[in-house]
Amino acid sequence: MTVLDAPWLYGPARAVCLMLEGAGYQAWFVGGAVRNALIDAPVSDLDLSTDARPETVMMLAKAAGLKAIPTGIDHGTVTIVSKGEPVEVTTFRRDVATDGRHAVVAFSDTMEDDARRRDFTMNALYCDMRGQVADPLDGLPDLRVRRIRFIENPVTRIKEDYLRILRFFRFYAWYGDTDAGIDADGLAACAMYADGLDALSAERVTSEMLKLLSAPDPAPAVAAMGQSGVLMHILPGSARDVVAVLVHLEQILGLDPDPIRRLVALGGERDCLRLSNAQQAAVDVRLADMPLTELAYRHGAGAATDRYLIEQASMTQPVDAKRLADFESAAGQVFPVRAADLMPALQGAALGKALRLAEAKWIESGFTLTKADLL
Repeated sequence: MTVLDAPWLYGPARAVCLMLEGAGYQAWFVGGAVRNALIDAPVSDLDLSTDARPETVMMLAKAAGLKAIPTGIDHGTVTIVSKGEPVEVTTFRRDVATDGRHAVVAFSDTMEDDARRRDFTMNALYCDMRGQVADPLDGLPDLRVRRIRFIENPVTRIKEDYLRILRFFRFYAWYGDTDAGIDADGLAACAMYADGLDALSAERVTSEMLKLLSAPDPAPAVAAMGQSGVLMHILPGSARDVVAVLVHLEQILGLDPDPIRRLVALGGERDCLRLSNAQQAAVDVRLADMPLTELAYRHGAGAATDRYLIEQASMTQPVDAKRLADFESAAGQVFPVRAADLMPALQGAALGKALRLAEAKWIESGFTLTKADLL
């Protein structure tokens, strides 16, 4: 039997496990926390599964003096606050009907039913509060070799929720063994049903795509998306090969992964995506029609560096360290002329026009013109 040891087994969620087991119910950590703990990856969220019905979970929490919030009680989820931390507890479920976007579920008494409605074998791993791992669908062998494999029939899993196509590539980017290559059956199923992506909301597609592009090296996954025809549904006209070159340049410079930088590098039409205002502003800055030094001056060295890297990657060219130093210098420049310097001789629109002209000449000079020169 596989047993894991993780700090969160002894954290606030333990009280919830004790509450459930003490009443004769099962309590299993499931999904990402178990998967990541087994491969020594960071764990962010804790989810618990149980055979107790949500109303029972609410009642037990109240009796134990814990705050219970019916966050998704119709779907079996109750959030319990233990020592100030939220813990999601979801009753075992099985799918009754699916339409490619949503599922009608029924509560179940077995872990096996709950496991079969999940997407990949490595996500159907459970462990109790003692760290004993339960593997009802043979996910451990896949996890050990970093193989992203759909549970049972990949076509069935995809037709339950077409977002799983993007999740397949996202998990491959984060957890897959790229030397071994992507699972052929899964890839074929994704290619066959790629049209199903067109029915998904732009918000869900955008979230998955940005998570994928946040991986340390998403290039193999992006290449597989292009090969299968999936990428053309998300970003038609995009240049998938540029990502591999961009990641190489990022690694040379020691830059952290940036999904927006990589999204801009991919190019193509982004009509299928729905970015937040801040994300769209970041895209617009990196596409701004101005020289790189001016971009650095107006929007920071990071924005200019990003666009420079994108341009170099698209031409398969190396990075010139001097250019990067120029961006840092430009970002620190302060325009020496103030409105007061031109008043009262100039007012209103004439004043604004003169300031813009002076600033343009100053930037064009490489920031060398002095205040006296400009005046």
